[in-house]
Amino acid sequence: MQSAKKIVVGTDASYAPSEFLAGDGKTVQGFDVDLFKAVGQKLGVEVEFVPANFDTIITGVQGGKYDVGVSSFTVNSEREQQATMVAYYNAGTQWATAAGNPKKIDPEAACGKKIAVQKGTVQQEDDLPKRQKACTTAGKPKIDVLVYTGQDQATAAVASGKADAMLADSPVAAFAAKQSKGKLETLGDVYDAAPYGYVLPKDGTQFGDAIVKALQSLDQDGTYKSALENWGVEDGAISNFEVNPDVS
Repeated sequence: MQSAKKIVVGTDASYAPSEFLAGDGKTVQGFDVDLFKAVGQKLGVEVEFVPANFDTIITGVQGGKYDVGVSSFTVNSEREQQATMVAYYNAGTQWATAAGNPKKIDPEAACGKKIAVQKGTVQQEDDLPKRQKACTTAGKPKIDVLVYTGQDQATAAVASGKADAMLADSPVAAFAAKQSKGKLETLGDVYDAAPYGYVLPKDGTQFGDAIVKALQSLDQDGTYKSALENWGVEDGAISNFEVNPDVS
């Protein structure tokens, strides 16, 4: 991979401030973009970001359509069975509602509420099913889960009142609230913190080692931290970059 002149990256460009389209509707921007482009510079290769639906990126990497998936992938054991992952950031989950929380949403008592989420995320696949099970066990109405292809659509559903609340990765929920001109606010604490990981082919551990060295170099020269600070997400900075971290 390092002998190639260009790394093709699959990314879901709806996930501000991590990766999202600029005003021209074509350019992918965000802290994930800035950071991985810096990794590419350390490796001496050009990086091309290709927008894709989030839930198609891992299979795209497996099939060779993309060399890497860079899209705020939370590292978990299921994903590590499908791909090699390189930890580079730390994030948790946070809820968001309309300003003032008019529907009086409590994340621990969301049965019967309309909750927006992006398809393929840990929030949709892990978090909400557990809450759904708790509602059923308690004999309460199920959560009305509204699943969207893009995070921007989930955010818009809350802003318009179509959904009562949403849950997303913590930097994304915080950025959505900040950019909403007072329409949205975050709700409750950040929880379930876990690393974000770059997605590489299963046999890509050598490539992963090279990326770890690039990240370590970026950390030492200050580029890593400044890439996060530019987007206000420096709270998730880590220093223990590694291939396939133990998340069991």
